[in-house]
Amino acid sequence: MMKNLLNLFFPKVCMGCSDHLGDNVACICLECRHQLPLTNFHFNGDERIKNVLYGRVPLQQATSLLHFSKKGIVQQILHNLKYRGQEEVGTFLGKWLGEELKSLEAYQNIDLVVPVPIHKAKMRKRGFNQVHKFGQEIATALQIPFNTEVLQKQAPTNTQVFKDRLRRLETDTSTFKIAGKHKLTGKHLLLVDDIITTGATVEACAQVLLNIEGLSLSLATMAITD
Repeated sequence: MMKNLLNLFFPKVCMGCSDHLGDNVACICLECRHQLPLTNFHFNGDERIKNVLYGRVPLQQATSLLHFSKKGIVQQILHNLKYRGQEEVGTFLGKWLGEELKSLEAYQNIDLVVPVPIHKAKMRKRGFNQVHKFGQEIATALQIPFNTEVLQKQAPTNTQVFKDRLRRLETDTSTFKIAGKHKLTGKHLLLVDDIITTGATVEACAQVLLNIEGLSLSLATMAITD
């Protein structure tokens, strides 16, 4: 009853075209879903992400679900996730990618899914980490644990949109640390994030994680910038 009333006064609309959504449709309508620019990296063996991080981060596997472009539909839905608190976007994208990855042998030996953390001050302000739902759904699909306590962001950073890759890296390299004691020796971790651009944040996380003996690392993101 309450759900029907909420839908009456606050109808769910597609994040792509603003058309009304049915009760069982998440985030975007079927037509807009068909327009989403899928990368299919994990299906076609595209190593674009590995190439971005070549010589900096040794990755076992690396994929993104979507291509991100300015003013495109992917930017729209990720904006809704990050700045409007619509966490169902993360759930939607995580379920999608998780269902695809669980069918691939290359992703069957992963032990743990770990999100890129945000600083506690940003967590207090925003109320959530935008990649948690995404990572949880991937972990559920792969039937492995999801752990938000492995990595911690020690210091807040300002927006980095206008910083070059080198300056970003200088900002980020000492920002992350391993939080607490975890039995990670010899484990294969899947690091998850929202968007990969220069790869500096991933590199900063990797520099901390790969100090652990025998640890190997893979990466999955919602999107990659074109």
